[in-house]
Amino acid sequence: MQWTLGVITMLSEADRKQAAEILIEAGRARRQTPQLSSRWPDMTIEDAYAVSSEVARRKQEAGAKIIGHKVGLTSKAMQRSSQIDEPDFGYLFDYMMIQDGGKVAHADYCKPRVEIELAFIVGRRLQGPGVGLVDALRATEYVVPAIEIVDARIQDQRKIVDTVSDNGAGAGIVLGGRPILPHEVDLRWIGGIMYRNGEIEETGVAAGVLGHPALGLAWLANKIGQHGSALEPGHVVLTGSFTRVVFAEKGDTLHGDFGGLGGLALQFV
Repeated sequence: MQWTLGVITMLSEADRKQAAEILIEAGRARRQTPQLSSRWPDMTIEDAYAVSSEVARRKQEAGAKIIGHKVGLTSKAMQRSSQIDEPDFGYLFDYMMIQDGGKVAHADYCKPRVEIELAFIVGRRLQGPGVGLVDALRATEYVVPAIEIVDARIQDQRKIVDTVSDNGAGAGIVLGGRPILPHEVDLRWIGGIMYRNGEIEETGVAAGVLGHPALGLAWLANKIGQHGSALEPGHVVLTGSFTRVVFAEKGDTLHGDFGGLGGLALQFV
């Protein structure tokens, strides 16, 4: 048993490194692995973040660059289903970026799904504690529509520690449409429609993200601030989806329509 920032953790350093290796190998093989929570039933949220950080460290050693973060589980319904009372977060890496309208190989993923959300581009350093909505808006350079690919490397049924360990299933990101300044529109009422092969699959508005999508940015700054980290200028932050995920099969074209902010798309081949 170890202590991390005053929170009891249950896994040894060796266990955490083994869990990280399991996840890295699952991503490399494009094959889902059994739940970490079944192997380590006493695993805590702090353990899960430590595993995620260990995976990120190894990816950086291999040449990947962290370009931002993603926030997940931003709706009360999702939090209740995961038996937590706050969102979670993961890392975005440079290799995850996909050009708008681009094609990706379906075989490069375990079980890909997509969702639409807003991406906040950080304009100035933002670090908690004490970051609120106004602080988050002032630190935002611009906001742009986004599609996220989520691809769990861990089998269903996952617990929250599995999701957090697996970097929130983050696997890809497309940015597109028309960038806007945070004061140009009321970000809460930006709407999005997700199409698959020309048919509507999901719809939603950004107010579904904690009541205001910029609150996802504020939450993240406060959360990582507890560990002495900060959001830096140029970082991309996905503040949480406001639609349910849509499964993607080989040959599918996924298109997000954000009304006056335009659209963006990708195709699985």
